[in-house]
Amino acid sequence: MKKKKLINTVAGTALAASLTLTGMTGTVNAEEAGNNALQEMKSMTTSNFNVVWNKNKSAPSFVSGKLSKQQVHGVGQVKQYLEENKELFKLDPDSDVTFVEKKKDELGMTHYKFMQSVDGVPVYGSAFTVHTNKKGIISAVTGTIHPKAAKTMESSKAELSKRDAIEEAWKSIDLSKKETKVKKTDKKELKKASKLSKSGVKNTAEKAELVVYSNDGQSHLAYHVELQFIYPDPGNWQIFVDANDGSVIDSYNAVTDAGAANGYGYGVLGDYKQLNTYLSNGYYFLYDVTNPMNGVIETFTAENGSSLPGYRSSDSNNAFTSGYQAAAVDAHAYADQVYDYYYNTFGRNSYDGNGASIRSTVHYGNNYNNAFWNGQQMVYGDGDGTTFAPLSGALDVVAHELTHAVTGHTAGLVYRDQPGALNESMSDVFSVFVERQDYLLGEDVYTPYRSGDALRSLSNPPAYGQPEHMNDYVYTNADNGGVHTNSGIPNKAGYNTIESIGVAKAEKIYYRALSIYLGPYSNFSDARAALLQSAADLYGYGSEYNAVADAWNNVGVY
Repeated sequence: MKKKKLINTVAGTALAASLTLTGMTGTVNAEEAGNNALQEMKSMTTSNFNVVWNKNKSAPSFVSGKLSKQQVHGVGQVKQYLEENKELFKLDPDSDVTFVEKKKDELGMTHYKFMQSVDGVPVYGSAFTVHTNKKGIISAVTGTIHPKAAKTMESSKAELSKRDAIEEAWKSIDLSKKETKVKKTDKKELKKASKLSKSGVKNTAEKAELVVYSNDGQSHLAYHVELQFIYPDPGNWQIFVDANDGSVIDSYNAVTDAGAANGYGYGVLGDYKQLNTYLSNGYYFLYDVTNPMNGVIETFTAENGSSLPGYRSSDSNNAFTSGYQAAAVDAHAYADQVYDYYYNTFGRNSYDGNGASIRSTVHYGNNYNNAFWNGQQMVYGDGDGTTFAPLSGALDVVAHELTHAVTGHTAGLVYRDQPGALNESMSDVFSVFVERQDYLLGEDVYTPYRSGDALRSLSNPPAYGQPEHMNDYVYTNADNGGVHTNSGIPNKAGYNTIESIGVAKAEKIYYRALSIYLGPYSNFSDARAALLQSAADLYGYGSEYNAVADAWNNVGVY
């Protein structure tokens, strides 16, 4: 199979970005060589050597310890290391290992990110990273590899066009792009909001990328189609269409639900809040330009309850005091608070790390009991007044939704099965870090006429219908494999960790794991390994490391 060589330019220097792996030995010898390499690495590490295997047991997804005898500096030496250890990491000799980026962190560690590709086509979810300590010794190799991606592909040439793949994706969910658009019948507010009412956020977005998609042991040349829309129901569909016959290989809806002037207003709970607003043509808009970001923090009101993003929330005297404005007040103020948390605690500039605009829309739907991140922005329903009050009225709900966006731009955890449950759990755990008040989620807006109730609890998942130990893991096809149910297990591990070492240390460990060590298909065992490695990086192999280990041992993840 002919290899296409890709070129990346890093720091102004052109680097050959493909490493073709050849000369792999026979199956038995390869396994023996891999096991021998693993034992050799283990012998170099006096303690804390860790290996996690992917769900098919075909390749390691997390190896940590002292993994190299010699110092490794630069992309070339890292590639050589991978070549010398291809049997251990199960790298496919018919695939290309393509260098993506090199980053050095505040601890002096360097992280070399790679992706797997076949004939220049990326293997979906195959990102993996080689991590070196500040001395240049490899301390971890993390991520997902598909060892037989090239061998199990029936064809490497696409017969289907990108446009046709998108059409097949729409057909598979019984919708058309036209059906997701809402006619604008009330334009008065839009006109009143002047030029600021125009937004770059589209009501419906569609895109497709050619990938190699591995599913149930078979690899396919496929289009990864993303369909994002708000009407008639929220959608962030991830659909894999065979690039030859147009059949749908796999699909799921990844909607992540729950869930420069100075003005003021009152939130959903009647509490006073200061607001950063913007004056234009005699109106003050919930449009915050005061943060050091490329974009802004902006808040909209859903037009006719359904069209995204709607019209900009505004007021004539900069006093957002009416009851109808309360949901927008909270969405705007809390989005700013969550932005400040990530920026001040971790130096992260918005959810993408590059200062992207944070957009929220309130008053979505009719008595809509939910909130969600749809891949582009946050959306909040008003609730029905019995099950929920307006959902933007809870800081932890806003933090939960924005953390889904952070996860999407860091680990990229796939929203199904254990990676999806881990995705949900990260949002729950970080909502506790942001609020710093209790271990409950959504208690401020859930069942507004009943005290002491909440959506979920990190400290007591069973009280809210979630397992807290792997013995009670729920195997189901519903809810993308039980992402909102099984998140109780990593949630309890998060609670155990916080109780043992405190929020300040726990949040640093969790953020490092999320932003450096976790990947799209990381499972609970990968999370345990990633958090342990992060604890070791930050605090060594002392009480903090042991606390993380105990936290996960106690929920049955070893």
